[in-house]
Amino acid sequence: MKRRVVITGVAGFIGSNLADRLLSEGYRVVGIDNLAYGVPEQIPDGVEFHRIDIRDAKLGDLIEEGDVVFHLAAKNCIADCQQDPVETASINVTGTVQVFEAARGARARKVIYAESSSLYEGSQVLPTPETELRPESFYAVSKLASMLFADAYQRYFGLRMTALRYFCVYGPRQDYRRTIPPVMSAFILKLMRGQSPTIYGSGEKRRDFIHVDDVNSFHLLCIDDPRTDGRVFNLGSGQNHSVKQIYEKIALILNSDIAAVYKPDMPGEAQETLANIDAATALGWRPTVDLETGLRSFVEYYKRHGIGELEPKTSVSHS
Repeated sequence: MKRRVVITGVAGFIGSNLADRLLSEGYRVVGIDNLAYGVPEQIPDGVEFHRIDIRDAKLGDLIEEGDVVFHLAAKNCIADCQQDPVETASINVTGTVQVFEAARGARARKVIYAESSSLYEGSQVLPTPETELRPESFYAVSKLASMLFADAYQRYFGLRMTALRYFCVYGPRQDYRRTIPPVMSAFILKLMRGQSPTIYGSGEKRRDFIHVDDVNSFHLLCIDDPRTDGRVFNLGSGQNHSVKQIYEKIALILNSDIAAVYKPDMPGEAQETLANIDAATALGWRPTVDLETGLRSFVEYYKRHGIGELEPKTSVSHS
């Protein structure tokens, strides 16, 4: 009998890619999403899909004893979270606790859930280890609250947990429809449409980018490796690149000479992110997708699916 894995946020970027990977590995995948942010077309064939909000009390009916639960559903656009702290807390805190409670009630085998590298927003320590908690934005604060609830569920109920702090994950199905799209998606789509991408500030901000395939390799490791129980892991590449470098690499791949437009810096963003990935690599995991290869496959994905031909939801780009 196929092992059963439940994914919340299955119609999102990381969730849909994870579902693909699990199906290819022979797992039975149950997907949960209310489609407020996810895209139904991204849900892979073979997923047993349920359209339901993670705050719904009926969520527990979809989790069975022995399941592994990947909790990825969240309100995760920092700008949107800043505009609506109440909904941010409702989804990211109350919704997360509902998932934990449903997993506990069903006697699920394990919960692997998304925290965020935004917990390091105020830290000046680079590379940043898992111990450096300096949340500033409402989004980061909501993730901190989730972390504290996860710790309590482990202590009081013995629920097995693994927390993952993603850095800048990129790859196919990245959410380019967000109010402020991720930098790679914004650059690719603008250049494919013959438009000038926007770079906020000098372009010297540096980010740690990690391909979604590498993230999913660690996801699979977490399912069965008891060394991940009760622990938190940074998932990044352990290297960083400036926003300007990313723009130049994408322009070269697209053979574009369109110049970027520079605008005043956006407030509240870290100047540099860089993951300390010692904890994850100590388990034998290593990022394998180099940036050049990852960017080329990302561009090809957009071309293959005609995404660059779509009209953007908003004219705002992000870096």
